[in-house]
Parts: sequence; structure tokens; C-alpha cells
Amino acid sequence: MLADDHYIVLMGLQALLKLRKDFRVIATAGDGEEASTLFREHQPDVALLDLRMPKLDGIGAAAKIRDEFPMAKIILLTSFELEEDIHRALKAGIRGYLLKESKLPELAEAIRTVHGGGKWIPDGIANLARERASQPELSKREIEVLDLVAKGLTNKEIA
Repeated sequence: MLADDHYIVLMGLQALLKLRKDFRVIATAGDGEEASTLFREHQPDVALLDLRMPKLDGIGAAAKIRDEFPMAKIILLTSFELEEDIHRALKAGIRGYLLKESKLPELAEAIRTVHGGGKWIPDGIANLARERASQPELSKREIEVLDLVAKGLTNKEIA
């Protein structure tokens, strides 16, 4: 299954995968909500989800899918290499993280690896994930204080 909010990207991925006789696209979605609905309906072997989509991003869709289908095999497909996105994606249970600049052989190998039960995290992405994992999580109070600062409250008002 494929999900991307850019029609040309979605059709391009589908066309690329048709070049491989061992792949079949059974559903396509244009946003994360539709992706989670179609996953439930079709239960594909592997789902490729774009990170940035309307209604529900790829990470949110992955989390929603995995809540219902804990063994779901999901690859996040993105143009972004941001530590926080990678961290959130791994916490949501994605099995692969693939950049849109990847070529067909890498895409095919990622799908095969994830389908076979493995993970597909390129070295550069894995390094960013390790760096982010070494940073402590913010406490509930720290997040609350940051929200109040963003709203323009003074230190005295926050205290």
C-alpha cells in the first residue's frame, strides 16, 4: 500500500513498483486518515507512508495502524532527515525509514527487508536516531513551561 499527498509522487511510486514482478500495489491513499482506513480494509504486507500528509501525518498514521495491527510492517518515505521526525517514527513502530531520493533498487530492497521481518534504517538515519536517543526527554513540567513561554508569559507569571 502507498500513501502520499502528492499525486505525481504516488503515481510515480506505483509505476516504479510495477517494474518489479514481485510487487503489487493493492491500495493508494492521499492522506494519513485514508491510509489507516485502507490498511484496515486491505491489510497489506507492507505500507509505504509519506511523512508529511494532511489530516494525519505518516507517523500518526503508523501509530494508528499499529495500535490496531501491532505486527504491521510500515516504511516511512520522506524527504526529511530531522532527528525528531526519526525519533517519533521509531517510537511509532515503523520498520523502515527511506528517503525519497532513493533509487528503485534501494526501495525494492527496503520493501523486501521489511516484508521479511527486518528493519531498513540507512546508516545516516540510524546515526541521527542514536544522537536523538541520547538526549533526555523533557518532563511534563518542562513542556508546560515552554508552552507558556511561547504564549508570551513572563517568568513571574509562569512561576
